[in-house]
Amino acid sequence: MRKLLLAVAAAAILVAPVFAPVLAQAQSPIVIKFSHVVANDTPKGKGALKFKELAEKYTDGKVKIEVYPNSTLYKDKEEIEALQLGSVQMLAPSTAKFAPLGIKEFEALDLPWLFKDDITYSNAMKGTVGKWLFQKLETKGITGLAYWDNGFHMLSANRPLMKPADFQGLKFRISGSKIADQYFRILGSIPQIMAFSEVYQALQTGVVDGCENTASNYLTQKFYEVQKDITVSYHAHLQYAVIVNSKFWSGLPPDIRTQLEKAMVDATEYTNQIAHQENEDALAEIKKTGKTKLHYLTDADRKAWQEAMQPTYKWAKGRVGQEVLDLVAKELDVKMN
Repeated sequence: MRKLLLAVAAAAILVAPVFAPVLAQAQSPIVIKFSHVVANDTPKGKGALKFKELAEKYTDGKVKIEVYPNSTLYKDKEEIEALQLGSVQMLAPSTAKFAPLGIKEFEALDLPWLFKDDITYSNAMKGTVGKWLFQKLETKGITGLAYWDNGFHMLSANRPLMKPADFQGLKFRISGSKIADQYFRILGSIPQIMAFSEVYQALQTGVVDGCENTASNYLTQKFYEVQKDITVSYHAHLQYAVIVNSKFWSGLPPDIRTQLEKAMVDATEYTNQIAHQENEDALAEIKKTGKTKLHYLTDADRKAWQEAMQPTYKWAKGRVGQEVLDLVAKELDVKMN
């Protein structure tokens, strides 16, 4: 009997080191690094924090979300490669960032004057267009989880931008979309791709003359401090795609993944609901500072901008392809040429 007990004890000692790491791993939370390039107090920033809150709540702490705002982990040119390599698990880049992967179709969403309002945008992304675009990401090891709204772009410079001729010769920062590149060139200006984290200094030093972005980003990044004039043009839409490393996502326990999907659905609803109001509040705050003058297009001005930018649609066919343009045209009931 004594020999039997000794044998059992010896076996336990041998087995324990093997199972100890497994048990420890099972008790440790799954860490998801969520990196983005804007401030916490923007629609995307608040959305990321809401997802963190809900994901940790719905999984009873089995998942820990680490949010890295303001390019503290990766700049926007680096983050998608980091996601593919598994260095970060979740991102929310603007949809223009997918073209370097060979998925140029996302740039169709950057066409000027495409979405007439936030509801039109939301319906398109929940429908055929949004789903079709996410399928394109799967071949790159990326899974699309949701689209987050950040509202419509404004334009700024150190002079009023009211007529198409006002753009002549100015250098504008763009995020990378060739569609945006095209409509700026059509207006006679010079677009320059630049990381979001570098824009303030570039505006301050005159490396670029102006930029386009949403009101919430103008406020939180303090672009209004270094731009004398902002045109509330709402000429194009800014949207983000919340994406995750496919291998990581598919490797999660099914029950955990289901809880995270629910957290993402709820966080998306929250983010998209606050986006419009956040931009309205930001615009009011910018106006209150008195540091920049806000300009509003008349109907005649808007029509002149639309007519000037219209050739972008014809050019886009060679860039993004006819298939996605047909999908967008059908979904939004718009003409592409």
